[in-house]
Amino acid sequence: MQLSKYIILLCLSLVFINCGETNASKQTGLTINTTVKSLILGDTLKLSINNPKKLDITNISYQLNGKAIENKAVLNDITLGEKVITATINYEDQTETITKSIKVFNNIIPSYYTYEVVNTYPHDITSYTQGLEFHNGELYESTGQRGESKLRKVNFETGEVLKNVNLDNQYFGEGLTVLNEKIYQLTWQAKRGFVYDANTLEKLSSFNYGTSKEGWGICNDGSTLYKSDGTEKIWLLNPENLTEESHLEVYTEKGKIPSLNELEWIDGKIFANIYQRNGVVIVNPKTGGVEGVIDFKPLKKLVTQHKELDVLNGIAYHPERKTIFVTGKNWDKLFEVTIKK
Repeated sequence: MQLSKYIILLCLSLVFINCGETNASKQTGLTINTTVKSLILGDTLKLSINNPKKLDITNISYQLNGKAIENKAVLNDITLGEKVITATINYEDQTETITKSIKVFNNIIPSYYTYEVVNTYPHDITSYTQGLEFHNGELYESTGQRGESKLRKVNFETGEVLKNVNLDNQYFGEGLTVLNEKIYQLTWQAKRGFVYDANTLEKLSSFNYGTSKEGWGICNDGSTLYKSDGTEKIWLLNPENLTEESHLEVYTEKGKIPSLNELEWIDGKIFANIYQRNGVVIVNPKTGGVEGVIDFKPLKKLVTQHKELDVLNGIAYHPERKTIFVTGKNWDKLFEVTIKK
């Protein structure tokens, strides 16, 4: 079976998109012309101006998402997804600014990964798991549902809850991550996150979201926080002031991957759970390109089947054991797995 068919089986809902229309000047008819309809990372972007009225153009300057580029530019050191080309055109002592949207896709086909279960542990069947992360050998968990949302420190081998904090009833808990002895916990639609002391679980502060409208998953690379919002976007947050400084868009060679949920940083990559798909994509944090796909769907059959049972959600990497722990919403088991291509 071809690799692309594996991705289809995972139902990752790839969206096929071509270049956008140029915003032409109504007065002059000037438009931006690109030589190809779709672009992948590493392609050469060639730009020119359609000038139907034969205006006497004296200068043209181009920008790609606000950064200056030449009319012939290799798309190497950029992130994937939707981009805006801006052309500033000088003619006959006048200036016109026109734009055109394009999309840049990844230049590799994702590798397909399999997994092996090496251990199975008990998990609280009432926990609607949203975030999962190890810190100093202990497992931290964030759970959802209004009136039931919690932040917990858990003994992963026994399932014993070591510390517990209940969120106020208006909050729907989402992902969490631990950085510099602080826990960052998201909520879903309240546009607010919370910061706790990692040892005591004492709440230290709260923060509001920026452009991202919702909170889904969060992870960190030791210096930057990465936040998903249920779309194809992953936002980069400054941990000092928690502002959204930029974002990635997660794409394969064929289209975007929407519904990004729980995130985990593992060996320099972002592992992102796809909501309601029981699959995980491995994302290059420099470009947003999908480099691998893991199908965890069979795990759902290994847990107790009940009416509240929901999808896979919760990825935690154990750096000392070099294994990945996964569970789901209202699953009664926590699986320790290894993966390989």
